[in-house]
Amino acid sequence: MAFVDELKIYAQAGNGGNGVVRWRREKFIDKGGPAGGDGGRGGDIYVLAVRDNNILSKYQNNQKFLAENGEAGRKGNQHGLNGKNLIIKLPIGSIIKNIENKNEISLLNEGQKELLLKGGNGGFGNTHFKSSANTTPQEWTSGKAGDLANFEIELQLMADVGLIGLPNAGKSSLINELTNAGSRVADYPFTTLDPNLGAFHGYIIADIPGLIENASKGKGLGHKFLRHIKRTKILVHLVSFDSLDIIEDYQIIRKELKSYDPELIDKKEVIVLSKSDLADKDTIKNKIKEFKKVSKNVFAISIYDSESVKNLADSLIKLLRK
Repeated sequence: MAFVDELKIYAQAGNGGNGVVRWRREKFIDKGGPAGGDGGRGGDIYVLAVRDNNILSKYQNNQKFLAENGEAGRKGNQHGLNGKNLIIKLPIGSIIKNIENKNEISLLNEGQKELLLKGGNGGFGNTHFKSSANTTPQEWTSGKAGDLANFEIELQLMADVGLIGLPNAGKSSLINELTNAGSRVADYPFTTLDPNLGAFHGYIIADIPGLIENASKGKGLGHKFLRHIKRTKILVHLVSFDSLDIIEDYQIIRKELKSYDPELIDKKEVIVLSKSDLADKDTIKNKIKEFKKVSKNVFAISIYDSESVKNLADSLIKLLRK
């Protein structure tokens, strides 16, 4: 099932039930007074934040959400039943935007429940119109229509650690080493099409795909995934020793982050010099020294060197717990 982080839906709360004209039927009494009940309220629509990043994909073939209508009033002055409320489950990190009025709801915490659309009130039955001057009212009113709207849903992953870097920097390999994410890995430049998530000592690591030069301007898929970086606590920036210019690679991604949202470059950052098995000790030492000028958290790792990966993992845990 393909990962989905954007979706458009149509939602309509329930309509209120109509009021009715009814009469008490008593022996020897013609039209023994009004007895028409009011209609029931239409069901409301709520959104509920759940810990399931793949739930949007389940809605791709069913993008219309309708709450239940209220029932019409009944005889004997009985109200019609209210329509059942509808709850739409969405991933934590979802932003729901009303396309018509631009109002937004953000779901930031598991279990957060927000009213999206209100159901219509039920109409009045003829009992409602009884008075000393109107003892046999024929009036009744229709139920009110429920609110309706089109919405855009955008998911911003709520990860603790976001792995960033140019394609083939080793992000997928690293997340596979640190977690059991099972990301696709290749020995040629390509960009992952979906964010990969993995569990890491109670924290969530996300491999953020699609970042290339000019990603913030819409080139490639980067503009689609840059938003997932906004809510990560720590950015782990990978630059690979198989690059022609490892410093330039680092600067390219930093430039894209700043262009997309200047606040991103102020996030806590760990620099990982990946594929250190391709470089000699002096080169590694010199590059670490250069990168120490911009970050105190710099690591050189190789997936073939379990000790280097362990040192990185231990340091990430310490940073996350601060």
